[in-house]
Amino acid sequence: MALLEYENEIFLDCFHEDGLLIMAKGLGIERIFGAFLKLYCDEGSLVLVLNVSQNEEEFFLDSLKSSNVDPLPRVINSNCGTNERHDMYLEGGVLFITARILVVDMLVERIPIHLISGILVYRAHKVIDSCQEAFILRLYREKNKTGFIKAFSDHPHCFTSGFCQVERVMKSLFVRKLYLWPRFHASVIAFYEKHKIDVVELHLQMTDLMTSCQTALVDLIDACVKELKRSNAVLESEEISVEYALTRNFERAVRLQLDPVWHQLSSKTKQLVADLKTLTTILEYLTQYDCVNFYGLVNALKTNEKTFGSNAGWLFMESAENLFLHAKERLSAAEEPSKKKTRTTGMADGSRATVGADLITGMEECPKWSALKEVMEEIEADCRSSDQEFQSVRILIIAHDDRTCSQIKSYLCEGGQPLLKRLYEQNLAVKSASLQQQTSSATTEKKKLRNKKKANIPSSSPAEQTLTQMVADKDPAKAVAASDDAVVPPDVSPFEFVDRFKSAYRVNELPLTFLHPIRDTDDPTSLTRILYELKPRFVVLYDAEMAFVRQLEVFKACNPLQPIRIYFLMYTGSTEEQKYLTTLRKEKEAFEYLIKQKAVMVIPEEREGRMENDPELERNTAPANATVNTRKGGAELGISTVPQKIIVDLREFRSELPSLIHKRGIDIEPLTLEVGDYILTKDICVERKSVSDLIGSLNNGRLFSQSQAMCRTYKRPVLLIEFDANKPFTLQDKYPISKEMNNSDTVSRLVLLTIHFPRLRIIWCQSPFVTAELFQELKIGRDQPDTNDALAASGADLEKNIGRYNPGPYDLLLKMPGITSKNAFAIANHIENIAELSRLSPERLTELLGNSISANQLYDFLHKELQDQPSTSAVGQVVKQKPGRMPLKRLEKKR
Repeated sequence: MALLEYENEIFLDCFHEDGLLIMAKGLGIERIFGAFLKLYCDEGSLVLVLNVSQNEEEFFLDSLKSSNVDPLPRVINSNCGTNERHDMYLEGGVLFITARILVVDMLVERIPIHLISGILVYRAHKVIDSCQEAFILRLYREKNKTGFIKAFSDHPHCFTSGFCQVERVMKSLFVRKLYLWPRFHASVIAFYEKHKIDVVELHLQMTDLMTSCQTALVDLIDACVKELKRSNAVLESEEISVEYALTRNFERAVRLQLDPVWHQLSSKTKQLVADLKTLTTILEYLTQYDCVNFYGLVNALKTNEKTFGSNAGWLFMESAENLFLHAKERLSAAEEPSKKKTRTTGMADGSRATVGADLITGMEECPKWSALKEVMEEIEADCRSSDQEFQSVRILIIAHDDRTCSQIKSYLCEGGQPLLKRLYEQNLAVKSASLQQQTSSATTEKKKLRNKKKANIPSSSPAEQTLTQMVADKDPAKAVAASDDAVVPPDVSPFEFVDRFKSAYRVNELPLTFLHPIRDTDDPTSLTRILYELKPRFVVLYDAEMAFVRQLEVFKACNPLQPIRIYFLMYTGSTEEQKYLTTLRKEKEAFEYLIKQKAVMVIPEEREGRMENDPELERNTAPANATVNTRKGGAELGISTVPQKIIVDLREFRSELPSLIHKRGIDIEPLTLEVGDYILTKDICVERKSVSDLIGSLNNGRLFSQSQAMCRTYKRPVLLIEFDANKPFTLQDKYPISKEMNNSDTVSRLVLLTIHFPRLRIIWCQSPFVTAELFQELKIGRDQPDTNDALAASGADLEKNIGRYNPGPYDLLLKMPGITSKNAFAIANHIENIAELSRLSPERLTELLGNSISANQLYDFLHKELQDQPSTSAVGQVVKQKPGRMPLKRLEKKR
């Protein structure tokens, strides 16, 4: 895997000095990262790789294997035991490891931190101050001052949000250098000027009806955006605009600004946010799918009573009426069969095609369909004229998603009008009968799709044909059979084309053709994989994607002898074109902003953490409420030197709270706890719950069992309800609460929980930062937790033993001196009631408790006479006498 000229320059810069590399998307950051993996694949060094997903691990391993790298990197996950991980650390090499496992191994010193050669951080834009990766790097720099840290990212726009975001990320990464490589970098431009690629741009015109629908939708989006900005002055005007509303991240940007005050917003504002998402989805359907599916979605909004009654008012605008009218006109001829007409031309520019009177004609076809058909015919003609063997020619068609790929296959197989007719008969013709028939039809379609997914395609089925072969096939039966799965309702998850490419489309007689989606794929490396494995002669970009266009440039530069031609299809003057241009402009503006930030950025010399007593690595050991005294006069303050410690459950290392606790100067001891999540002191046990986890635990009863175990084991059990700092400080789930679960039910269940467990304390924290500060305050002046006691507490044993005793006498026993939750069972198993306990001798108590001190405390408490006799009352008599007479063990019925 030889690097290109500008890639060599990038590699050398990052190799000589640690830093953060930010590249333009699609420019080949995975190649730079793979080159570093290849460099450090040596048993003489130990290099850890963070923030890499499972699919990316497989991609890098396959790439290194094809380059004959030995030894290959190894993967450490939950399947590896502790001893196995320790051995792998000592053997060295490159290790892919999850952050949760590595931070635990660092805390328990299972990994020799001083022997680590360096750490590679992928997707560095996700590293924030409180995340696990930043925690790992801080632990690493505390004990290793010589190892390297190199970070990589191809998301420049993620570093532009917030105040000094790029500087804060570099601080968390402990790096001083920032390497910026946009597409307009001088070295990149000069290189690709020498390696130009053959591109055929096809600028298509939308039909008049499509243009009218687009104009109406843009007017509706503009009206909703203006009303949203008028109702909420807190929204930033730059990001909330019609141009940004066309992008995929618009809803996320709006929710990011409104989430902290979401519970204070009016119902109209919430509905506007939902309506904007609906309108952008309709706009995407206009350019992406056929007229039948587009009309089905638009008509559903008009006929649905819930949508019609809850909209923010845009349904009653003139633009909405125009939208419904033009959407219906696109397939109006389906309801009135036209007379016989002669075949006309001009399908490429979007005019209506006409065929014989035996078929329903006139439904508007997508202009891209006919253009794609012409491209396929041109490719086939070009192959025949150049005497190329079809077996050596490979074609790759890139579309937006799986549903678009399905429609492309169906169109090339059946033709435009037969496909639209079948879609109309299967969807709209049945749905127009009645609402009940509509529901029944949708259910039947879903069942058919599920059965098709489960069915295996035989080797001789027409689905194995290539697209060119399907166009040439004139058998209607085969055409329908090959496109059975063409109709995919929007609420059904798309079937995976990626896993069926080789079995569905590979033949030897005609050019091998692949369809691949851009979106809706679990593997972000799938496009790169298929490009380098297939090595296509022709690539058809049915839908534009900025990153993949650049990947094609890199592919051509890496394979200069490989001929390749790119067909670029795009609607002129459409929102599709606007989306593509907006994506390019946003990336360019992001790099320009980062270049300016780099010019004025002030970075201290000790940023890398290599100095002894580095201030960046200092942990705040002072209490949270400590007052800073500036008049010390050189005198030593009497600060306690007792090391603070908190025992943390291993499952809690998925959250950011352990990192924040450690940063406050409190040592963390990871253990597998049966009771509680955090043990602060010998008496304080904390069970942490997020809002969604709290509601789920209240529903299934798990919180009751956890509270019962904490109350039986510790003197001060605490339930911590932790909110997200970016979410409203209210008791609601991650998503809007349905009618079956509302706030009153959740609160009432919490009230019942506190009534049942009076000693249980509930703490509300607005964010993990507040929680860490609160933990530090709760530990002031209290003893440190004991590891053996925390391990001895078993929830299973408690539940088994608790059911054997009456709660009243057992609670009274726990309150006596010398009795703890650990030795209470030893006493309760050998006595019948409290009265019998008072008759035991000191020797017998010592034998049962296993400790003479505890036995003497209990004996003195039971037999020492009080000097001042308290006045008795009815309530006092009940308290004194009833527990003693009541049997401690519950009576079991005789069978």
